[in-house]
Amino acid sequence: MSYYRAAVCAALCFFSASVPAFGQDVTLSSPDGAIEVSGDLLGFDGEFYRVETQFGELTVDGSGVRCDGPGCPSLSDFVAEITLSGSSTMAEVLLPALIEGFALRNGFQTAREQLDPRQFEYTLSREGHVVGRFTFHVSNTDEGFADVLANQADIVMALREIREAEHLLASEAGLGDMSLSNRGRVLALDAMVPVVAPSNPVRRISLPQLADIYAGKITNWQELGGADAPISAHLPVAGAGLAQAVEDKLLSPAGLTLAKTIRRHDRGSTLVRTVATDPFAIGIASFAETGQTRMLTLTGTCGFSLSAARRSIKTEDYPLTAPMFLYLPAHRLPRIARDFLTYVRGPAAQIVIRRAGFVDQAPEYIPMRMQGERLSNAIKSAGDDIPLGELKRMISGLDGLQRLTTSFRFEAGSSRPDAQSRNNIDLIARELEAGVYDGKRMVFVGFSDGEGPAEGNRAIALKRAESVRRAVERAAETANLDRITIETAAYGEALPIACDDSAWGRQANRRVEVWVR
Repeated sequence: MSYYRAAVCAALCFFSASVPAFGQDVTLSSPDGAIEVSGDLLGFDGEFYRVETQFGELTVDGSGVRCDGPGCPSLSDFVAEITLSGSSTMAEVLLPALIEGFALRNGFQTAREQLDPRQFEYTLSREGHVVGRFTFHVSNTDEGFADVLANQADIVMALREIREAEHLLASEAGLGDMSLSNRGRVLALDAMVPVVAPSNPVRRISLPQLADIYAGKITNWQELGGADAPISAHLPVAGAGLAQAVEDKLLSPAGLTLAKTIRRHDRGSTLVRTVATDPFAIGIASFAETGQTRMLTLTGTCGFSLSAARRSIKTEDYPLTAPMFLYLPAHRLPRIARDFLTYVRGPAAQIVIRRAGFVDQAPEYIPMRMQGERLSNAIKSAGDDIPLGELKRMISGLDGLQRLTTSFRFEAGSSRPDAQSRNNIDLIARELEAGVYDGKRMVFVGFSDGEGPAEGNRAIALKRAESVRRAVERAAETANLDRITIETAAYGEALPIACDDSAWGRQANRRVEVWVR
């Protein structure tokens, strides 16, 4: 009892007493009645109460208190309620598939009910008893963050990273640092792909050209080798994560803004249907949702070309990758929600993600014999800075190894890993802890862009490789690293995957790969 009293008193002292009192609809009291906490019940997860009191928000272990008042939940008939809000792409296909997989794996029965055009729910039950309810608000990334900030949702479904303003608002609202990797989790991988009608003769487009189209600087297909006809450009609605990712990743690096003539669509499926039937239209769609359209290959002035494919998206070799995030505020979720979040990071969920048409995160091996196009590009781009001897050194160093699809890239103008790479650090760390690489040799290999002297680029690439290696080793807290041979190497600009003539290409070339034997 003394421990319980000390914990409650410490919690009360922690919060400021200047917070105004709220309507009291529950009272939590210790078994002997000596300690009482009253206030608005914000949540109950089957184990802990979350109460807004005059002293601030408190979380109290339900096993040591009695609850009195009209707001008290029924302990015997408790049903976990989880609300998700945000991206329609994630809500309509991906999350339902994962809930069905989670239910099948854990012996739950599921029932789906459409509540209105923008809201549905999944009920999970076992032996006729309802144990959990997942409610989906189908909207866009902006609305998802707004719902969580307003305490109307528990999880955000987002097609972009949290923005600085949202991060600050979340911190001020007591939701914690939602930019941390355990708060912003990559659920699956996607990409922004330029799509046209099958009858459109244009097959390739450069990133600068694509940016110029959406900025209104290129307006006729003739400028791209097509027909003499005006270009009709399409995007999702302004609040959609995919549309915002287009601004962040495509236009902003070029110092451009979206043209006012862009046609907007509230659903990705509507966008691709419109583009598929208009020979003069172009859209930017989700890789998982291209319908009857045809994807354009991205190319550059140096002759390199990149197509969106599962493997190029997983490695981030394709420059317009768009991870799908689940953002979680610093609130304790019900156990069934925590179990679901654990499931979606596991190997069984990766199979479901892949079958649903999205790109999973399960690491795959790419043998040296499948590196032909990249090696060909390396030979074509070799020059005074990259002599034949350097290429031989690289081939000898990587001989006998296989590349993992898990790569690491960095935020523009920074040595900080980007959002997907921060997630990849945790992914590799979990595999190290599980012993997946015991007895193997793992090499973190740094590459750079071609700006500046080759020797300096190799040094920078090595520092990045060492930084990623240290981050992975720190995250793998329970791994026995003595069972693994972990090394670093760097080959600078010797193996480019994109042209260095644009910010996009240079950022793609600055990377750390993982090679294993």
